[in-house]
Amino acid sequence: MIPTGELIWVSAQPLIRLFICVAAGFVIAKAGFLPPLAARSAGQIILNITLPSLLFSRIIPAFNSSNVSALGPLILVALLYQAIGIVMSWIIKQSFWVPHRFRYGILVAGGWGNVGDIPNSVMLSLTAAAPFNGTSDQNLAVAYIAVFVLIFTITLFPLGGTHWVMMDFQGPDMIDEDVQEQLKTKQKYLGTAIERTVISLRGLFYQKKSQAENSDYVDEKAVTSAHRLSDPPSPPSDVHDDHKTIVPESPETKSEPATPLYRRLARFGYRFLQTLISPCSLSIIIAFIISIVPVLKALFVPDVPGVDMPTAPDGQAPLAIILNTTTFIGGASIPLGLMTLGSALARMEVPGGRLRSLPLGAIGALAIARLVIMPILGVLITQGLTHAGLLNAEDNVLRFVCIFVSCLPTATTQVFLTQVYSGTGDAQHLSVFLIPQYILMFVTMTALTAYTLQLLFG
Repeated sequence: MIPTGELIWVSAQPLIRLFICVAAGFVIAKAGFLPPLAARSAGQIILNITLPSLLFSRIIPAFNSSNVSALGPLILVALLYQAIGIVMSWIIKQSFWVPHRFRYGILVAGGWGNVGDIPNSVMLSLTAAAPFNGTSDQNLAVAYIAVFVLIFTITLFPLGGTHWVMMDFQGPDMIDEDVQEQLKTKQKYLGTAIERTVISLRGLFYQKKSQAENSDYVDEKAVTSAHRLSDPPSPPSDVHDDHKTIVPESPETKSEPATPLYRRLARFGYRFLQTLISPCSLSIIIAFIISIVPVLKALFVPDVPGVDMPTAPDGQAPLAIILNTTTFIGGASIPLGLMTLGSALARMEVPGGRLRSLPLGAIGALAIARLVIMPILGVLITQGLTHAGLLNAEDNVLRFVCIFVSCLPTATTQVFLTQVYSGTGDAQHLSVFLIPQYILMFVTMTALTAYTLQLLFG
């Protein structure tokens, strides 16, 4: 059993390092040394060079024919987490008022977590020492996280997650009071509908029960009479007219000719291929192919079982120089990514002096949903899949990654998408939802890490 003091320190240490990197980016952005243009350029370097290099260099040594079976369960877990997050954010949207320009963005905020820099940073720190196995577990952890990154990219871009962000800025804006009034009206109608349904079901239940008790004692004539009496009278014409006036006629509008199906499929296929050939996705796919084909893997990694591959003059694999170079470049990905995250948080504007006008209920509910409820569900899902045999009970790195990824705040990628689709570069509605999550993250991640280590190694 791991001592309590050691467990707390091991759990908190990666978060301390993460906090220092984020704080450094926050400070230099506030001081004016990291303007938006520089941060955007750093983001392009991360997405197109350093992150693909990191994933490529970690996946190839980590995967082989014995653990490639983990890909299916990892994809399942990634899709489950996204689906649960979207459902929870939809429930929040129905329960609390959300700004009109964030009515669909909240679904993206709930479904897509920050699966890049944060889990990679924590995993590389944790798996570097006991109770994990150092470099081999580091490679394995990043390789497992790469599956979540790939699912994130595919579902957000070609499968239409970004469309929700775009829909927020279609049509005229609405003031907050109108949005709140609409929500109250919707909730009132929903409550009335539920109440009527309960009353109808209760009446139907008692009617069937009464008929069952009296069926042996009522003759055919009485049954016929009761049937006539039970028929509701025809509603008078004036009631019918009133009912008709409640439902407005839909105005006749000119419908634009629909785009042919083959064109829509062609556009979807083009966007999907564009995502797959992006540097990040392409590096993941190529690395997975190389890692599971022994002859290809032997070109990069020495001593691959069953393959006799000539070595380079230094005794390394023929293409080890490529793997070493991508390892070197990839080392810059995580600190650079965390600093740009800090700079993005520094530029977010929190409305001062009007906290009461903010959607505090939705903000708090989303933070609790993503960072309290989701980790609990993540533990239950991971343990359930382990008991079902879908997750290898002996692979502690796999189980740890599956649990940890459930405790992630909303992806900052949504900030850039919102700024693009808004047309004004504004993302103030999103910022008030993100900042509480990234503050709460340090508490819940430490607690979850400590619990998971105790669960796996205690």
